[in-house]
Amino acid sequence: MSESRPSSATRFVVGVSGSPGSLTAMSRAADEARRRGAELWPVLAWEPPGGDPAARRFPAAAVMVEEWDRLARERLLKALCDVFGSTDTGLPGHALVVRGAPGPALVRTAGREGDVLVVGAGGRGRLRRALWPSVSRYCLARAACPVLAVPPSPLQTALAAVRRRNALRLPLDMERLQREFESVPPGA
Repeated sequence: MSESRPSSATRFVVGVSGSPGSLTAMSRAADEARRRGAELWPVLAWEPPGGDPAARRFPAAAVMVEEWDRLARERLLKALCDVFGSTDTGLPGHALVVRGAPGPALVRTAGREGDVLVVGAGGRGRLRRALWPSVSRYCLARAACPVLAVPPSPLQTALAAVRRRNALRLPLDMERLQREFESVPPGA
């Protein structure tokens, strides 16, 4: 029988943007990593406004690349603080800032054997889906590893409904809202 080498440690690579959906996904990825004794790799992908071709065309954009990278690092640190209370996740792994479109960057980062890619899913209306490509759909279609698409929390869904009613200046049913918020499980 041939001797097999141990595979690398399981990594939960999670896409982070700072959005409520990505924070929910990072929390779920941390829970799964903790449960399985795996590493947590939060990844924030960014690209210059207009993409890399625009940044190469304009000399002023080249100067701004360092600033955009700094802002991306700050956004990742803030997301870590929002979920964990500090920049320490309490798990092995590394937080990464990657330059590139989010979908391809996440698929490239989660390229090792044993990786699990975690992305936020849902919570997008028809207009947003038509105008902006879905990172979760890209990852589900192209990743070579398992992908865990985390739906928005029930609290996030209820909050979105309240915002829509406020934007349309419709009255709020406070008793119904109270029941909905009481039915949300702790930590959701």
